[in-house]
Amino acid sequence: MKITHFAFSLLLLTTAAIQAQTPAPAAPPAAPVVVMPPQPPDVPAEKYGKDGKINPGFIASHEKFVKIAQEGKAQLVFLGDSITAGWGGKDKQEIWNKAFEAYTPANFGIGGDRTQHVLWRIQNGELDGIKPKACVLMIGTNNSGSDSAEGIAKGVTAIVETIRTKQPQAKILLLAVFPRGEKASPNPGRDKLKQVNDIIAKLDDGKNVFFLDIGGKFLQPDGSLTKEIMPDFLHLSAAGYQIWADAISPKLAELMK
Repeated sequence: MKITHFAFSLLLLTTAAIQAQTPAPAAPPAAPVVVMPPQPPDVPAEKYGKDGKINPGFIASHEKFVKIAQEGKAQLVFLGDSITAGWGGKDKQEIWNKAFEAYTPANFGIGGDRTQHVLWRIQNGELDGIKPKACVLMIGTNNSGSDSAEGIAKGVTAIVETIRTKQPQAKILLLAVFPRGEKASPNPGRDKLKQVNDIIAKLDDGKNVFFLDIGGKFLQPDGSLTKEIMPDFLHLSAAGYQIWADAISPKLAELMK
């Protein structure tokens, strides 16, 4: 028994020594960080993820919108980012239907979109196959962290010009970019968007393009935003969407005649 015990102990020691000398398997290489070149706000571009690949959600939504356009039914088109896409929420559907259903509307809003993304979308099928009477455009807030006010305004201008080229019969209801951030001041982001709105307001020609600033309707007397209207001080609640619908309905009624 002593010999067997000794031999067993020696075997354990030998195995441990061999394991200690065996190098641990190399860790898998980390995924390379893809640094994407900047996307100018007035140059059409697809949306990319951090991996450098085209965002699949963006493309899926775009392809869905192209199919809707090809059906040729929509008479009123909403273009924008997540704030526009939010009309599709269950708690907003009744508001949407009551305000716009009579116009055969289509909602072409995609979360996270910037001006360059909307520009790419409408240059690649989302305005083909239909002849809407009007388009409601509100875009630019997602550009505010990286682009100048002048650059964002150039992006909005490029979108308006593209809509005019592709759909010359359509009236454009160009909305001022909505205010963001809880307090009126200090609020650099809101200040920048005010500069954008001041520039794009000049696109109103009283004939084909109509600028409308309804941002003040979301604000308290001191200029602040409440969570009842914008829970995260950016995206609207159902109450906020009701304000939006009420604010644009009179002008839309004129444009949709």
